[in-house]
Amino acid sequence: MVAGEASGDLLAGLLLDGLQARWPEVRAQGATMGIGGPQMLRRGFEAWWPSEKLAVSGYVEVLRRYRELVGIRDQLRQRLLRERPDVFIGVDAPDFNLDLERSLRDAGIKTAHFVCPSIWAWRPERVHKIKASVDHVLCIFPFEVELLAQHGIAATYVGHPLANVIPRVPDRAAARAGLGLPPDAPVVAVLPGSRASEIKHLAERFFEAAALMKHARPDLHVIVPAAPGRRAAIEQAARRVFGAKGHANFHVLEGQSHQALAACDVTLIASGTATLEAALFKRPMVVAYAVHWLTAWIMRGKKLQPWISLPNILCRDFVVPELLQDEAPPEKLAAATLAWLDDPARVAAVQARFDALHAELQRDTPTLAADAIAQILPA
Repeated sequence: MVAGEASGDLLAGLLLDGLQARWPEVRAQGATMGIGGPQMLRRGFEAWWPSEKLAVSGYVEVLRRYRELVGIRDQLRQRLLRERPDVFIGVDAPDFNLDLERSLRDAGIKTAHFVCPSIWAWRPERVHKIKASVDHVLCIFPFEVELLAQHGIAATYVGHPLANVIPRVPDRAAARAGLGLPPDAPVVAVLPGSRASEIKHLAERFFEAAALMKHARPDLHVIVPAAPGRRAAIEQAARRVFGAKGHANFHVLEGQSHQALAACDVTLIASGTATLEAALFKRPMVVAYAVHWLTAWIMRGKKLQPWISLPNILCRDFVVPELLQDEAPPEKLAAATLAWLDDPARVAAVQARFDALHAELQRDTPTLAADAIAQILPA
């Protein structure tokens, strides 16, 4: 298995639960191996490289680390061709995994890909690479199976694992108590992303927006869950904004993103898997994103839909604001985030949309995924 970054590690950990329930011997050390993170390691996975090695986004950012990433993929390919696993499962990270999967499949190794690349949002030409690389796709959104079938690609809808991990009715009071937050104060969760490039482009402007929000609402608490390995960079960005002494009621957490989303009233959040997590927690949000200008220019020509965030894509509507690149200065981010706190009817409406979405995504993902993998295993 290969999983990139924190969200892939989480998905792969849940998939391992299903594989280990179906085949108890998979629990043995060395039965699952490749690239993974802490969630996978907890389940006995043998990581040859840590998943954060693949945590890079954007054309410019990838180019800067191209030689390193290609080197890792080449070493991994040679090792897998020697060891010849029964099946290779790429978890997300399509730019890394699809080429690797094609090489392995050409050599007679069965391949699966967990999370359909978002060909429905941008880069539709990747469907041809998927068809050449993958024996079976595990889809987390229901409409993807039919889309892949149109191109002759076998796929199974397994639901979204997070829909079963996150409760339909989050316990805000318990989350606040666990984080030491007052029960009635307004709370904003700020999530500037898990990748180094996201923190570089977003953290300071998010924290400048937080400073503006705290000036407008002195009773406001701001919580920032730091992804694994990113706390130092996040605290450094916070010091550049707030100074060495920090700011009252501004808290950087070690992980705990789910507790933060359960505890908050609204979140200012980087586009990505975390936005779906926020929707499943029924939290209103402001979605923002920024990348190198050249990456943004290239991506603009490949965009197929008017939305970039998963909640809006799945709801087929701008149910939450999206502010991108130069349209996401701190002033706009702060105003859009605070607007949710002053409009309870709007909050209630978006929570109803998110609850319906939650119900649609709930499935027994570990079992369905393991059943799909069983279909392609060699006899």
